[in-house]
Amino acid sequence: MRPIIKAAISALLLSSCGLYKNYERPADIITDGIYGEMQTAGDNSLGDLKWRDLFTDPTLQSLIERGLEQNSNMKNAELHIKEADYALQCAKLAYIPSLYFNPSGTISRAWDPYDRNDYTTSKSYALPISLSWQVGSIGQLRNQKKKAEVTREQLRNAKQAIQAQLVANIAALYYNLCMLDEQLALTRKTEQNWGKYLQMQKQLMDAGQGNKAAVASIEATYYSYSTSIISIENNIHSLEVSLANILGEPAGNTQRSSLASFRAPAVISTGLPISILDRRPDVRDAELQLAAAFYDKNIAKSAFYPNLTLSANGQFTNTLGAAAVNPGVLIGAAVASLAQPLFANGRIRAQYKVSKAELEVATNNFQQAVIAAGNEVNYAMDDILVAQNMGEYIDKQVNSLTVALDATEKLYANSGTNYLNVITAQNSLLSAQMSQIANRMSAVSATINLYQALGGGAE
Repeated sequence: MRPIIKAAISALLLSSCGLYKNYERPADIITDGIYGEMQTAGDNSLGDLKWRDLFTDPTLQSLIERGLEQNSNMKNAELHIKEADYALQCAKLAYIPSLYFNPSGTISRAWDPYDRNDYTTSKSYALPISLSWQVGSIGQLRNQKKKAEVTREQLRNAKQAIQAQLVANIAALYYNLCMLDEQLALTRKTEQNWGKYLQMQKQLMDAGQGNKAAVASIEATYYSYSTSIISIENNIHSLEVSLANILGEPAGNTQRSSLASFRAPAVISTGLPISILDRRPDVRDAELQLAAAFYDKNIAKSAFYPNLTLSANGQFTNTLGAAAVNPGVLIGAAVASLAQPLFANGRIRAQYKVSKAELEVATNNFQQAVIAAGNEVNYAMDDILVAQNMGEYIDKQVNSLTVALDATEKLYANSGTNYLNVITAQNSLLSAQMSQIANRMSAVSATINLYQALGGGAE
């Protein structure tokens, strides 16, 4: 019987060798040109930077580390990965036969009906061991194990996506708080300037050199800045609460530095396209879904092949049939069966066709994910370059308005010209400084977006 089984298995393996292939990325997936003109390759690309290399502010790094340690989504992702590890272990153990041991024993006593003191005692025992190996269709177990490996990798990938999103959210909230701090300082300074101008106009009106309409107009402007201060302070509090929720901590005052302390990496090249895109969680997930569809197709294809079942049992016993034997004897049996599906109402063929269609869908989704990822990188790179170019001119504008304000203040001090000229110069400078803050925040946001577009760094 053993040679027959070996021959049958060998023939089946030769006819179904395609079921033992590992997933490989399709050669027709387009990756060239996805970064447009920004395809500079190098060993020190932004995609190779870790988040600690990108966000160098020590206070921000501390917040990110706390978030990664305490955030409930990160903890749940770790637990899901452990669940997948257990499932993979089960898939691997499916190759091993099931073994059962079920010992039993009996004691019986028979009496002479005429003499109750005359009896015989018989003891019997059995030590049975049974083995069952459901081999299944050719290649089925292997493809199920490979799919379990893909599932585990998908969960690891999901954790990376959560981490990248978490790092980006914490950094965005942190630098938005820094931006609001600077806006609040400028708004308070503007309120003070208008408060000073309001007092001067009231004094002029009391002296008969001003009018109530002018005072009321200046008062309205002053109160508008007072309202803006309250609004900014409320926004700061709201962002601090949002940051505390992400960190899993009670809300409180968040320690932070300044927006000007942010230094974007000098490296803005994106490296080799497909190697960097491999780090993007969404692109990896699309390819993992493609790999899962590949193994699903193999599993569906394996249903065309026979199911092989091997079983054996043996026992050591002192009873065999009606005869009692002492000492015991060893008895055993082995069975092998091969079941070939011939007709299953078209179900097997239909499932295989469905699996092939799903594989094509997954291939298209992967290609689209690659293209979308490249476009997101391009958008973020463009935003960084625009912010850098605009920053040069805004800085020059601030410098020029600073010189103009200084000259206007000196002119007012020496000649006593209308103080409105000083207020106008101050407002122009403060407006330019507000634009400077907003542009810096745009550069920071674009850098954070690029960090996410490249998959959250090398980690």
